[in-house]
Amino acid sequence: MDKLIDKISSYNILNNLIPGCIFCYIFSYSSGVDILPDRTIELLLVYYFVGMVISRLGSLVVEPLSIKIGVVKYANHPDYITASKKDGLIVTLLETSNLYRTIAAGGLLTVLIKLYIVVEQRIWFLLNARSYLVGIMLFVLFLLSYRKQAKYIKSRVEHAIKNDNEE
Repeated sequence: MDKLIDKISSYNILNNLIPGCIFCYIFSYSSGVDILPDRTIELLLVYYFVGMVISRLGSLVVEPLSIKIGVVKYANHPDYITASKKDGLIVTLLETSNLYRTIAAGGLLTVLIKLYIVVEQRIWFLLNARSYLVGIMLFVLFLLSYRKQAKYIKSRVEHAIKNDNEE
């Protein structure tokens, strides 16, 4: 267990565990539905998974929307890689920025779930399709996350190869 805890990065704690915990608490409080298990290990896994889902929602919905409406502007990726090698604080600041994005996504998800509950009460077939909808949404969310991560890795590989060729 200690080895597992040692492998959990600050990024995973900030962007998955803490937002998952906050969301589960707010969801339980606002909906009256207790989704949390009683055992600590299971509870941490639920927090982590919920936080991971919210983080992906933030990465795929909140981030592009924020860029589109001008709330944030990013440096281009090669510049980020170069600058983060020179200034280690940039990576920490990015983790904090991603935490804020994830918490914003948690707020958005809370509103969307509340709206879904209202609609579900009026449209009976949604009640019967809930598990299918959740499965489909998780599939699409993580498929798009996988695609975004692969693109990010490809960009880093290309940047590294370009820098090797220039040296």
